[in-house]
Amino acid sequence: MAETEAFSTVCDHLERSTALGRPAARGTVRLALKEAGLDPESVTPSQMAIVTTKLLRAELESLRIADVEGHCLSIRARLKRLGTGPADGEATPEAVFERLAAGS
Repeated sequence: MAETEAFSTVCDHLERSTALGRPAARGTVRLALKEAGLDPESVTPSQMAIVTTKLLRAELESLRIADVEGHCLSIRARLKRLGTGPADGEATPEAVFERLAAGS
């Protein structure tokens, strides 16, 4: 199964913006997801944003990455642009009711 766009977005940011290489960036994000009980294959942007705020921050601090807060803010902004829907594009009941309430 392929990893979600949310997972890839976070890994790509860490690879480009820190001294972490591809394996280290992906491993760091995987550790944070594992601690949250989530999978890279199914994590949604909103779940990934929470993991970034709560768990990834600690992982990055333990690696002595500079400007952890700045990285987390940038990652959350990117995740927000991805939306909050499920990773596979299927509509959740919550999303359907939100659209109905909004009149669209």
